[in-house]
Amino acid sequence: MVRVIAHRGASAAAPENTIEAFHLAKELGADWVELDARRTLDGKVVVHHDDHLPDGRVIVDLERAELPGHVCDLDAALDACAGMSVNIEIKNWPLDTDFDVTESVARHVVELVQRRQAQADVLVSCFHYPTIGLVHELDPSIPTAFLHLTMDKSWDELAREVAAAGHAALHPWDPVVDDGYVAAAKAHGLDVNVWTVDDPTRMAQLIELGVDGLCTNVPDVARRVVGPA
Repeated sequence: MVRVIAHRGASAAAPENTIEAFHLAKELGADWVELDARRTLDGKVVVHHDDHLPDGRVIVDLERAELPGHVCDLDAALDACAGMSVNIEIKNWPLDTDFDVTESVARHVVELVQRRQAQADVLVSCFHYPTIGLVHELDPSIPTAFLHLTMDKSWDELAREVAAAGHAALHPWDPVVDDGYVAAAKAHGLDVNVWTVDDPTRMAQLIELGVDGLCTNVPDVARRVVGPA
């Protein structure tokens, strides 16, 4: 069965990356939630997509107590997602203001997952390839996935490299996914979870191609296309 992954929670119907969005995702039929993890000035890990707040303040320049009430801790987010699996996307891109060569968020995520004994219930992803490499090194039992858009190598080369490094999945941008992409991933034993897919016709096409997950802002729509859980 193709998994329905609620992108930042049920983000078309509730504020993204909030406890409300995570609870609603479950109500709307999601199997998984995808959420974003960033660090604060005092070393806490919170759930927020951008490196700054809507008012322009940079999250890594703020202590946890200075953040708005709707910004939740990663631990609280995982509690809110009870009954679903969680794709934790670590935000650590070199062009972001909070890029961290010490990989403190990755280390925090591994420690949190281990403390919760949640290895079977999470998947850790990142656009920054070394980040998922560190997660896998620290705890190979935590599944990891490489997020990407276009690449300067063939899909077979990409899939071979990712699989050889011990990762579990590829998370491609929807426009790059075709039958050749899925075939390359499957040939190397990798799952394919596609982002971000809100059109039901495209969802059906991707299911026909053999993808494993649809990351979507509208989990209720995806649930109807995929069928009952």
